[in-house]
Amino acid sequence: MSIKKKIASFLSRHKPQPEEPESQAAPEPIPESAPEAQPVSEQNEALLELSADHPINTLYNQRRQESGYLPAPRVCLDEDGELPPEMARREVRRLQSALKTVCASRVKEASGKAKHSPRKNRKNGKQEEEAASADAPAALPDLDALPYIFLSSDKLYAWIIIFPPIRKGKELSREMLLETLGKQGISYGVNTRLLDRLAHDDSRYFHLYLLAKGKPAFDGKNGNIVDNYPRVIERILEVNEYNQVDYTSLNLIYNVEQGQEICHLIKPTEGEPGRTVDNQELPAKSGRSVPLPKGRNTEISEDGTQLLASIAGHVEFSGRSFQVKPVLDIKGDVDFSTGNLNFLGDINIQGDVLSGFTVRASGNINVAGVVEAGSTVEAGGDLVVVKGILGDGITTAQSQKSVFAKFIENATVCARENIQTDCIVGSGVYCGGEVLVRSGRGAIMGGRIWAAHKISAKSVGSPSECKSSIVLGGRPCVIFEQEAARREVNALEMELEKLECQPDSPTKSSLIGKVKIKLAAAGLKLQRAKKTLDEQAEAREDVADDGRLECDVAYPGTKITFGDQTLRLHQASRFCVIRQLEGEIVIM
Repeated sequence: MSIKKKIASFLSRHKPQPEEPESQAAPEPIPESAPEAQPVSEQNEALLELSADHPINTLYNQRRQESGYLPAPRVCLDEDGELPPEMARREVRRLQSALKTVCASRVKEASGKAKHSPRKNRKNGKQEEEAASADAPAALPDLDALPYIFLSSDKLYAWIIIFPPIRKGKELSREMLLETLGKQGISYGVNTRLLDRLAHDDSRYFHLYLLAKGKPAFDGKNGNIVDNYPRVIERILEVNEYNQVDYTSLNLIYNVEQGQEICHLIKPTEGEPGRTVDNQELPAKSGRSVPLPKGRNTEISEDGTQLLASIAGHVEFSGRSFQVKPVLDIKGDVDFSTGNLNFLGDINIQGDVLSGFTVRASGNINVAGVVEAGSTVEAGGDLVVVKGILGDGITTAQSQKSVFAKFIENATVCARENIQTDCIVGSGVYCGGEVLVRSGRGAIMGGRIWAAHKISAKSVGSPSECKSSIVLGGRPCVIFEQEAARREVNALEMELEKLECQPDSPTKSSLIGKVKIKLAAAGLKLQRAKKTLDEQAEAREDVADDGRLECDVAYPGTKITFGDQTLRLHQASRFCVIRQLEGEIVIM
């Protein structure tokens, strides 16, 4: 070859070819690969992650080879975030298994490897498989579009995913969708607008759509009681900016008039049945009714929705029911105009309890004034003395719950729960809970203060070193009952001796009989208290290691006792906590 020919051949080989029009351009071959994964930000618990070897990718690549561009598959049960997370996780697992089975079956059918039913040779009556000719390969089948419906486990949701036709199969039509719905029995809550759109949408394949939504069943609400009075009375005294407590604000008596409503009933509602997407009814439970808490001196209205007071008195919740206790309202003082009071209910005294008088009540006692020297007050509930207890050494105030008083001076006070006051002077206090002397002056001076759990005060004792006894732990209320029973027994025995020295008379016999009955009752009280103390001593419950004294200052002359251990202060201790640790009294 000549040099000219070689140059011409080289130039013609590298000459750019003219571009062909787009209509004549052949489509580039598309590699068979898995579609791009969804961004992590779009993934949620309802999104089914498709692995690279999932059979749906085989169907997707085959369709993409035939039609060109095709959106990547997206299988998400909850695009709008309506499904509960637990349900979404459960249904995704079910869909994963079902979708893999359906896609694998369609891939196998499209490749011509699906099993065919054997044909029967009619001539010889034997069942044989018809062998294909070895020279001519079998033609691959044409498959129509396939709508697949996935039902939730509760049949309240129905989703649809459509697989495209293969080779010369028929495209999706509305008739195909309706036929599939009929076979599955889906007839309730169907999104007809979605059906119309899927019949013509180009991006309908390999996407999961919510096709139908049923109606969940709603159980009825249970009945409810709306109270007009509190069931639990909070006995809390608030301290103002001047460190003073207003004991009149502690309202323990809730008055009610006859016929007034105490509480009312909200009736239960009926359940609302639901319906599945295959038009099956879902039963619903109706709400349960609750009874009105009817107690003593209450009645239910004619329509059965209200609890009314049958008498005027004090409303109290006794654990299971509301009851109305009669309230004895004393407009003035307890004096000769009223005499001694013994009432089965609550007593509200707007004046004072004068010297020498006794007030007993099975409920709460509220005294707006003072309890004077020589008087006795016993409450089955709480005792409130707004202006304080002023005694002379024999004044007694007793409560089966708590005592609230402005001050306690030269009196004996016993409370099974707590005692709260501004000042205690020269008194004997027995408390089954805590003694709080923090408001006002906050001082404990003289006397003996016995608390089962804690005593908290600003100051204990005095700079003049007056003798003040603090006892912690044990059962002080039982000790009080034992001491009171012993005093009563001694007094009755002395009275009985005096009566026996008198000349015989019918009056003497009658008085002796009454005294003996009282003496027997007092003896039983004393025996019961001794038995309780003996049982506690055997169980070693009379010493409480968790008892403690908290004070800003404890002056010399103060004696602190824990069981058999006693500590006497010889110098002032400030901002201290005194308690028993490992059998020894320590100051912290």
